[in-house]
Amino acid sequence: MKVSLRLFAGLHDLIGERDIVLDLQEGATVSDLKTRLAADYPVVGPFLKTLVFAIDDEYVPFDERLHDGAHVDLIPPVSGGQDGLFLLTRDPLDAQRLADLVRHDEDGAVALFYGVARNHSEGRAVERLEYEAHESMALRKMREVAEETKRRFPQITEVGVWHRIGMLKIGETSLLVAVASPHRKEAFEACHWAVDRVKQVVPIWKQEHWAGGAAWVEGHAVEPPQPARP
Repeated sequence: MKVSLRLFAGLHDLIGERDIVLDLQEGATVSDLKTRLAADYPVVGPFLKTLVFAIDDEYVPFDERLHDGAHVDLIPPVSGGQDGLFLLTRDPLDAQRLADLVRHDEDGAVALFYGVARNHSEGRAVERLEYEAHESMALRKMREVAEETKRRFPQITEVGVWHRIGMLKIGETSLLVAVASPHRKEAFEACHWAVDRVKQVVPIWKQEHWAGGAAWVEGHAVEPPQPARP
């Protein structure tokens, strides 16, 4: 059977293609797909232990069985369309607008985090940043992070996550996370937690550009779902 594989961030740079098709035996699992990928494309071998796979915008366990014609997204460690509280855009981010969206009249606090493109990394001068996303999945994961945040911090009334994609100049805002709550303590704590969670699970990748070169930034390895118990 044939399975289509879509690559993101540094993976398509390594292989030289964004989409590939692999022949697998009937009944093959995601784990079998990993093995075949390593055999056909040895250059990705050192990175396989940090990769996870997604189907229909959702992470899947390695024992997930595939079918002929399946479309699988290969997700490297993540660096994060308009959807109200959840946004991916190539346009500059309007922090006040997001703060207004999350705030309700019962809220006494809005904590707002700005992620900003800086001019250095690892001792090297950075000229600009470029962000790439699995867009439909990123928006879905942003919503999930918001729901997780509300469950973890019950006093939180609203959460919003906006992220830039494409090329950014130094000093431009790449990420906004806004959290509203009746009290500031919970707003600060929940905002901190939500930012960390966005960095962990939202499939957005960052490439740093400097004089004479560029490189994808090593991100956070995503924990794959555990196989279902029999």
